[in-house]
Amino acid sequence: MKKKKSSIADKIFVACNTLFMIAFVVITLYPVLNTLAISFNDGIDAVRGGIYLVPRKFTLENYQTVLGKQNMMTGAYITLLRTIIGTVFALVSNALLAFIVSRKRFLFKSQLSLFWVITMYVNGGMIPVFLLYRNLHLTGTFWVYVVPGAVSAFNMLVLRTYMQGLPDSLEESAQLDGAGYWTVFSKIISPLCKPVYATVALFVAVYQWNSWFDAMLYNRMKSEYTTLQYELMKLLSSVMQQSGSAANAAAAGATASAVTPVSVRAAATIATMLPIICLYPFLQRYFVAGLTIGGVKE
Repeated sequence: MKKKKSSIADKIFVACNTLFMIAFVVITLYPVLNTLAISFNDGIDAVRGGIYLVPRKFTLENYQTVLGKQNMMTGAYITLLRTIIGTVFALVSNALLAFIVSRKRFLFKSQLSLFWVITMYVNGGMIPVFLLYRNLHLTGTFWVYVVPGAVSAFNMLVLRTYMQGLPDSLEESAQLDGAGYWTVFSKIISPLCKPVYATVALFVAVYQWNSWFDAMLYNRMKSEYTTLQYELMKLLSSVMQQSGSAANAAAAGATASAVTPVSVRAAATIATMLPIICLYPFLQRYFVAGLTIGGVKE
């Protein structure tokens, strides 16, 4: 069969689409590459500006400052631990709750869903939440990072919507063979929910990895429970006082190497985003499927 010839309009569309995608990739990657270049550049030299994709004065001092800070390794360990435990704990609890609410025989599922939706827009406030956590003996412990985020209304509704889109015949056929609800959930529903599980797991992992406010609020006096992001925030605050002297040195043409808020911020940004960037390619195909499957109803 002869190959169908492309019209001029098709060629114009392909060319425009290609140029648009190239421009989109450049716009997306440039901030990351620029931040990477600044992170490897001398701090005082970075104050002068004009750094784009390549460091002008290469140095590792920014990363030495970030990684050499006191409690940084402890914060990295706690952050990694809370990310793993918090993600697994939240995924299991939200999946079980979503499975229960998605069953047609479960009473008051509509009322409960409405109640959970309301909690997405209204909360008790910072002081009541702090008092609640203190009365539950969560403050000053590692579990204040895990237990409050065990159930999320948004994540639960995402899982519930996905489970409701699965054919009812799968559960009915399993129950005819004598399977209970736990068997249906673990052997039938869960294997089909891998895409949405990966999506929710990525949501929770990113939140746990980037969170620092809870460490400042509930574990400020417990250095053994500090987090990586909280330590980086304190590092940036301590370096901010050097910004005036760094700017004066740059204006005077000083050549001495020093860290500045700009360079330290860039190094901290790269250090914190690198693990998530390495994790995302393994979950990307599930992530896309989890967001799209179930959106079309027949």
